[in-house]
Amino acid sequence: MNALAQANPWSAVPIGEHLFLFSPLIVLLCTMLAIVTCPIILGRGTRPVLAIASLGVIVAMIFAVQVAGEVPYGGTSGFSPGQDAGMLIADSLSSGFQIILLIFMSGVMWLWWIGSSESERNAPEFFILLLGSALGMLLMVSTTNVLMIVAGFELASLPSYALVGFDKRDRAGAEASLKYMIFGAVCAAVMLYGISLIYGIVGSFSFPVIAAYIQENLIFSGDRLVLIIALACFMVGIAFKIAAVPCHFWCPDAFEGAKVEVTTWLSVASKAAGLLLLARLVMLLCSAVPHDKVMFVLRALAWGIGIMAAVTCTVGNWCAYKQTSVKRLLAYSSIAHAGYMMMAAAVFIHPGVAGHQAGLTALLVYVIIYLFMNLGAFGVTAMVVWETGNDRIESFTGLMRRAPWLAVPMVICLMSLVGLPPLAGFLGKWWILLALGSFEVVHGGSQWYSFKTLGWSLVIITVLNTLLSLYYYMRVVVRMTLHDDGQPVVRASIRGLMLVNACAALLLVMFFLAGPLKEIAGRCAEGLYNPGAALSPATQPVATVGGEIE
Repeated sequence: MNALAQANPWSAVPIGEHLFLFSPLIVLLCTMLAIVTCPIILGRGTRPVLAIASLGVIVAMIFAVQVAGEVPYGGTSGFSPGQDAGMLIADSLSSGFQIILLIFMSGVMWLWWIGSSESERNAPEFFILLLGSALGMLLMVSTTNVLMIVAGFELASLPSYALVGFDKRDRAGAEASLKYMIFGAVCAAVMLYGISLIYGIVGSFSFPVIAAYIQENLIFSGDRLVLIIALACFMVGIAFKIAAVPCHFWCPDAFEGAKVEVTTWLSVASKAAGLLLLARLVMLLCSAVPHDKVMFVLRALAWGIGIMAAVTCTVGNWCAYKQTSVKRLLAYSSIAHAGYMMMAAAVFIHPGVAGHQAGLTALLVYVIIYLFMNLGAFGVTAMVVWETGNDRIESFTGLMRRAPWLAVPMVICLMSLVGLPPLAGFLGKWWILLALGSFEVVHGGSQWYSFKTLGWSLVIITVLNTLLSLYYYMRVVVRMTLHDDGQPVVRASIRGLMLVNACAALLLVMFFLAGPLKEIAGRCAEGLYNPGAALSPATQPVATVGGEIE
């Protein structure tokens, strides 16, 4: 039996169990195949395609909830002969992100049903691209293997390029799609170059193994310069997905040129996937270093991510000031919020230290809240665009009179984006500030003060940027409430009003349900896949399984 296992390492892999753990991804893939065959059997009508896509998302959600219940105390590495290889990861973070993304996709599909279902002639192609990009994003968060990260990156990116220019008759959309594709191709090439350098130095695609090599060689090895260049190139690809400065130039044009449903999808989904991938890699890096040396070895990486986050939110808010298009304004707003969320990934704390999950918990809460803020704001924008034909701020003039059931949720969503109480957006920023400024860990000597300086610097930058953002959000609010130029009433469908008012109501409710929301996010953050088995005994630090220190 042992000889057979050595000859065929796959013989010991429980394939059936792994198929269940990754069943949401499999369901999405099967849904795409069903949509491909739908035009042959049922025709190209939008209703059959929408029904199949909706059914697939519902079934994937059911499986995602079941998988989330199976992996509450640590993750499983699947679809690989070695259990420490990490080709795919099923843990509380990946399963939680699956649920979040599927909920958001349901909202985007609802928005598409309201605005495009009657006029869209290429519904099968649209949903294949949408589901394909979602599958790529789920793969990005469900792996620690750099080749699988690249596969997920490209699977998420290529359909997104097509979605931005999906309306072939729209010149602005085609131009935005071309810019997005060229920028993405360059970032992907730089990322692949960095991965080739990493593989040449380390000889492995497993990030836990790479993390162990980094902690041993980042300071004193002769490969230090090449390793730093490789990590910087690898970070370019992640920064592109997050739309972090200086890899953000595609974002405003893509958001303005794409259909509103696509803009809504890209504003949250790709950023959330990139941020959670970055947070997972940060956790692996911290796990590879002894807890008393985390800042000594990884201080430069923490400062690099923190500075990039600070510059991103500042540039996003500053550029939003002069925008007259609400879609472009919300695009720069999404860049700023990506910077806020990216700050949580700058929290480099060893998993063996109490409170290590504070940054990831704050990031998950922010992603959940940001989902409803953007879905509501873009939903209102979509209905104004469909009625008036443009997305200029002037089109929102007097909206409180013209369509109060659109104006009120828009005000709530915009004020939540600022971060004002009693709205859920305040909680998202508050918990990130706590994660940055309340570290009760001692890394020894000057290293602790270096980390403390980084945390409090980011706190100050976040507060100042929040004050900076208040002006351009209030521009839209003032236009809707204090100005009226006699424009006709905006007629919105009942389905659209249900969507945006539900988002606004949830932003109010989540503020008063802060405890359960943080508890759920904390469980997802604590139950990360334990990469300790992939590290050598000499470098393996204190490990956590299900949030408990071993």
